[in-house]
Amino acid sequence: MKHSIILTGCLLAASGIAGNCLAQTGEPYIHDPSTIMKCDGKYYTFGTGGGGLISEDGFTWHGGGVRPGGGAAPDAVKIGDRYLIAYSATGGGLGGSHKGSVLTMWNKTLDPESPDFEYTEPIEVASSLDGDDCDAIDAGLLLDPVTGRLWCTYGTYFGFIRMVELDPATGARVEGNEPIDVAIDCEATDLIYRNGWYYLLGTHGTCCDGPNSTYNIVVGRSRNVTGPYLDNVGRDMIAGGGRMVVAAGKRRTGPGHFGRYIEEDGVEKMSCHFEADFDRGGRSVLAVLPLLWKNDWPVAGEPFEEGVYEIESERRGYALELAVDFVRIPHKMHRFWEKTEEPIVPIESQTLADVQDGWGDGEIEVRIGDYMFRPHQKWAVVAVPEAGGYLGAPYYKIIIDGTDRALTATADREVTSLPSFTGADEQLWRIEQLTDGTYRIMPKKVPGCDTQLALISIADSTPTLGEFDMNSDNSKWNFRKR
Repeated sequence: MKHSIILTGCLLAASGIAGNCLAQTGEPYIHDPSTIMKCDGKYYTFGTGGGGLISEDGFTWHGGGVRPGGGAAPDAVKIGDRYLIAYSATGGGLGGSHKGSVLTMWNKTLDPESPDFEYTEPIEVASSLDGDDCDAIDAGLLLDPVTGRLWCTYGTYFGFIRMVELDPATGARVEGNEPIDVAIDCEATDLIYRNGWYYLLGTHGTCCDGPNSTYNIVVGRSRNVTGPYLDNVGRDMIAGGGRMVVAAGKRRTGPGHFGRYIEEDGVEKMSCHFEADFDRGGRSVLAVLPLLWKNDWPVAGEPFEEGVYEIESERRGYALELAVDFVRIPHKMHRFWEKTEEPIVPIESQTLADVQDGWGDGEIEVRIGDYMFRPHQKWAVVAVPEAGGYLGAPYYKIIIDGTDRALTATADREVTSLPSFTGADEQLWRIEQLTDGTYRIMPKKVPGCDTQLALISIADSTPTLGEFDMNSDNSKWNFRKR
């Protein structure tokens, strides 16, 4: 960030309507958020000005995170059983000053109510003076999973982005380590590692101007942690290169300060702030988006939108449907080889009223079959924000469009449909986009089962519940608006 800003406020999120995508709710107001950390079942992120946000479920956020030192643009990483926080005491270009410091400090827990909650005294790991060609601000941390080495990037538009090595045992700068220039024309950098590649995420554009901020997040990659970091067309980030990861959209502008959160194999999220959420009066808000990988490049996924869908199995492309009798559509047969002068009259699509009386009022099993845009194959996916959520999204109900008939998990680890939605855990569904762009669908809870199960296909026509396997198309689904 170029200027220190503290943004606060209170705005209740509105209930979702068809076609809406629900962002984080509660009071998700923050600027320059750190990478999200999970500690003792809660989620934490810290921002400019001290303090931060806490969430019990990853969807509803409120203030309460504690980070002493004030300053700007922190980041966080867990090392062993401790949390290392980096932040900047800096002018950040404010009033023309480039004097500042990057500092680190430790804590055993992020929960301010814990008896173990106590930050260590901060240690300076980088600094800048007026006239320097790099600002000591916007720290980003990476604990290299291959080597165990700890790295910190920092800097802004006012010069170079630099990297220094830290000691993962102390958080101090490795003695004698000299900073390395890795990029220009960006700020708020972060380092991540995946599949033999190191990625440098940088925030390009201007900040701190509300709806007129032009922030966007770009990336380059390298086989070496110290670079060079090249984008998808070979431009070096030291020369201003960078491939787009996420830009403005969905009435939110100015994404910046990337953070990566890995839930498990194939399920990743990215955090950032948007400089201005138009629906929240232009406040700066926390965002959590699916993180996708395409040809080994990170791409922000889209927030899931409520709507009416075909729910398509990746296994073969068949659709989830009610196990009801097929009802033929009346029509006049035309012999395609015979010429006719009859006018063309469109065939009306089958409606719910045409078939619903034959379904009965009780439980109806579900299956998978050829999609023919029939009423028993059209599912309305509607957010249930009052039921809470998970990291980045609310739970959803999945009902046959035009009815209250709800997809339901059963105690024998199967799926069925019941005539009405009651709000029970077995009727609430977690819908998460996977790193390959498909989706995982999971009930909030399976009755009598402590294991987290997902909707899977065990045969072309047979849906059930089972353990999620990222390497199997049986576990993956697509949502098609039809």
